[in-house]
Amino acid sequence: MNTSAMARTGRLEAERAARGSVTGGAARAGLAARGAIYLLVGALALQIAFGDGNRQADRGGALATLAGQPFGAVLLWALGLGLAGMALWRLSEALFGSVGPDGRTPRKRLLAAVRCVFYLFVAYSVLRFAAGPHGGGGGSSDKQSRDVTARVLDLPAGQWLVGAAGVGVVVGGVWIAARALRRDYRDELRLGRMSRWSRRFVDVTGVGGGAARGVVFAAVGAFAVRAAVDYRPDRAKGLDDTLRSFAHTPLGPSLLVCVAAGFVLFGLFSFALARWRRV
Repeated sequence: MNTSAMARTGRLEAERAARGSVTGGAARAGLAARGAIYLLVGALALQIAFGDGNRQADRGGALATLAGQPFGAVLLWALGLGLAGMALWRLSEALFGSVGPDGRTPRKRLLAAVRCVFYLFVAYSVLRFAAGPHGGGGGSSDKQSRDVTARVLDLPAGQWLVGAAGVGVVVGGVWIAARALRRDYRDELRLGRMSRWSRRFVDVTGVGGGAARGVVFAAVGAFAVRAAVDYRPDRAKGLDDTLRSFAHTPLGPSLLVCVAAGFVLFGLFSFALARWRRV
């Protein structure tokens, strides 16, 4: 066997391993872990909407809530390992492509690589929080957002960098909402194995949850753009402050209730993906 044939054989074996049961299980564990976080954040945001704002409606608040439950440490470790599984799955997609006719395109692989880095960071923060009471996973998203914005604003062309990042997040939020409204997620589902009720459940949670997630992303980006224009890092908002800002619109707390309910729906949608998504 010549060298090129051996290389092809090795690559095919690596790809089969990447698409095997271990990576598939890691993907489903990661989707379930993501769903748990969104469920908790949505529940915390609902509490804020109804007048109980003692805990942050972000990842830190969700982790603190879990830590206070029976077997909280076990739940935190399971959550962190699940998110690490999500990062592993996205890494395999970046290296070998994802399912679907366009899964091997450079755009899809680049997006998978970006998601891999993101979930590596999230998994690290959760596991660090699980490892001890002084972990960094429970830090306020608002403070982190302001600190990062302040550091970038101090760089040469910092205003342009923050503004460009904010615009990128706004565009990403619009893209997320549009994909949800178009039900693009159906292309990634094993529809033949789903009942009529299951498809309806996925459509309700996917459209409602995805739209709410996109709106929040777009709002976070808009606050970053405002911070860049005003050259004021305190204008930037993390997830908690962004969610709270919905309660101060002319629609009042009702808008926050809708967005929080959307986060709960997205958590349920993530659980559905863990069951029916093609990986």
